[in-house]
Amino acid sequence: MTETPAFGGSMDRLVLVANTHRVAPGLLSWAAWDELRSGDVCCADPEHPQLPFLDAAGVTVTVLRPEDGPAGQTVSYLLGGGDPSAAALAHLFRDRARDGRTAVWLASPGGDPAFVRALGDVAAREGGVELEVVYGSYDLPGARLLDLVSTMDRLRSPGGCPWDAEQTHSSLAPYLVEETYEALEAVENGDLDALRDELGDVLLQVVFHARVAQERTDETAWTIDDVAGGIVAKLVRRHPHVFGDVSVSGAEEVVHNWDVIKAGERAEGAGALHGVPLGQPATALAAKLQKRATKAGLPAALLPYADDALAAIERSAPEDRAAAVGRLLFAVVALARTFDVDAEAALRGVSREFRAAFEAAEETARATGVPLAEWDEAAWREVWDAAALPPVD
Repeated sequence: MTETPAFGGSMDRLVLVANTHRVAPGLLSWAAWDELRSGDVCCADPEHPQLPFLDAAGVTVTVLRPEDGPAGQTVSYLLGGGDPSAAALAHLFRDRARDGRTAVWLASPGGDPAFVRALGDVAAREGGVELEVVYGSYDLPGARLLDLVSTMDRLRSPGGCPWDAEQTHSSLAPYLVEETYEALEAVENGDLDALRDELGDVLLQVVFHARVAQERTDETAWTIDDVAGGIVAKLVRRHPHVFGDVSVSGAEEVVHNWDVIKAGERAEGAGALHGVPLGQPATALAAKLQKRATKAGLPAALLPYADDALAAIERSAPEDRAAAVGRLLFAVVALARTFDVDAEAALRGVSREFRAAFEAAEETARATGVPLAEWDEAAWREVWDAAALPPVD
């Protein structure tokens, strides 16, 4: 905002230097350093993180206090509902740029919004003032991740949250699984707002586990930077067509190269199935094992067929039926892979349809006053037909 002096005098300059706590103190833009060395520098925070670095550079900073300003100067601003402390600081700061001088305000990392509003009000009322904002530092993409790390540090540190302080990798494990499934549900629902929130919960678990590991006092300790550094190195290593000089013809060749690189990363002597987590959902586990084994050379014909597995159940003794049913499920996963279908997603999809149909039946029961326990088969089939589900038999 610029006002022209009424009688051609020089402008009083008020410069606001904005900066962020997510960049290391002292790392400021050249324009910011230039302004900080050109005028009377002030701030409101005696603990401002930039002060030691400005002092080392020979820049004197005056800490202004609201109580040092004349109380009467805040009246006009207060009539508009303003902050009296901010108004007092604004008047004090404005006075330091009288007679064509320059005053520089070192903003707090939060931006001092109340002060800025009050200063704008003062400048607008008086005129003859030039207001300018200079960005000393600003957030890069991903900078808010530092806030999450800082928040977790506060929660786990003395004086933080007792519950957070007691957690271990084992106690947190169920939450990692639960939050992942909630994120998956948001994807299935196509709810992008919910997905954003659920991914935040997943990210919290990553930062939480990293903080727990950081607190170890032996050689097994690691930090969130180790986690991030590891995945960056892996992505670079597995994308030589992006970060190296390898050429690819399309996505299929990318996948092939990825598998070759992964095979080379396995520990010496580790088999093709090494590293497949057995704790994942059963259909996903079966699909992963089948995919790894067939890529390693297992003939697809050796995978069980659904018809043969079903016949085995019919022939099996009662004590053998659990294993026989397991083979049938394994065969169904192989059948799904033959048609390029994700068995886990397919089963979840049908399960969601089943839930919707049953909830529709409950709604009908409430509307008609006939409890589900009193329904005959014809009533159930009517609901299932309306939901376009397969017959119940």
